Amino acid sequence: MQQEHPIRVAGGALGLERHICALFNNRDEEHRVLRSFITEGLDRGEKAIHVVGPEQRHHHVERLREGGIDVEQAIAQGQLDVLAWTDAAGGTSGHRRTRLLGHMEWSLLDKPGVEDLLEYETRLNYLLPKYEDPVICSYDLSRFGAGLAIDIMRTHPVVIVGGILQENPFFVPPDQFLLELRERGVVAQGTRRPH
Repeated sequence: MQQEHPIRVAGGALGLERHICALFNNRDEEHRVLRSFITEGLDRGEKAIHVVGPEQRHHHVERLREGGIDVEQAIAQGQLDVLAWTDAAGGTSGHRRTRLLGHMEWSLLDKPGVEDLLEYETRLNYLLPKYEDPVICSYDLSRFGAGLAIDIMRTHPVVIVGGILQENPFFVPPDQFLLELRERGVVAQGTRRPH
């Protein structure tokens, strides 16, 4: 993987691992910590895809504007997509790199498949190393229980905790974590919700 400029986020530079668990106490903290990551990508001409809750889209766009981003121009140029979970799909559209930010509260909805969050996060570790695109899975800790938050953290090789980027010492390789989930009965039938 050749990279001319490091990708900076939360006081650090990303290495080869690009699957990032970002734990925040609230969305204000998220915007403060990730603002420079978002603007750096846009300034470099990279694509930005932000997947948020449908009811949060307007607030998220306002926070981007407050951070000095010309949202309308970035959207018009095809450089920024702010999508609701229900509309989440997209591609790089000719951009060299895409920076994806996903609010993960969709997993709390009472919908089919959301009980598979831990399996989903674990399996991303098979796919994401094939690309240089950073993916930040953003979790508002006020919405997730401590046990689930710990398991979520264990599925990411890199974390942002306390506003600081760090290699995750609690990361468990996907083969090992999927085995653990099967032993717990979380993956076997896909019907148990991890708590």
